[in-house]
Amino acid sequence: MPKIHVTDIYGQQHTIEGQVGLKLMEILREYDFGVIASCGGFCSCATCHVYVDPEWVARLPDRQSDESDLLSILTTYSKATSRLSCQVQFTAALDGIRLTVAPEE
Repeated sequence: MPKIHVTDIYGQQHTIEGQVGLKLMEILREYDFGVIASCGGFCSCATCHVYVDPEWVARLPDRQSDESDLLSILTTYSKATSRLSCQVQFTAALDGIRLTVAPEE
């Protein structure tokens, strides 16, 4: 099973199994890591904000304008590594991805 390496909002590191075909948000919200996903994945709340390890950023699809717009208003936004986990589908190519759950706004 493919793996995801996650640092939660408390600074604890975890390795979890990822299910190909699901959004990262759908996988992460099943754990108490700090991903709330209030809007259910509709790119309208940013409660699934994560920082993707710089080594993995280039492997992700580009941000769409609605994701970029929402991220850019966050005080915790990092232009280089911020993503909304609801906008990233987990694929076999992302096996081993490393990410950190962003602090709550």
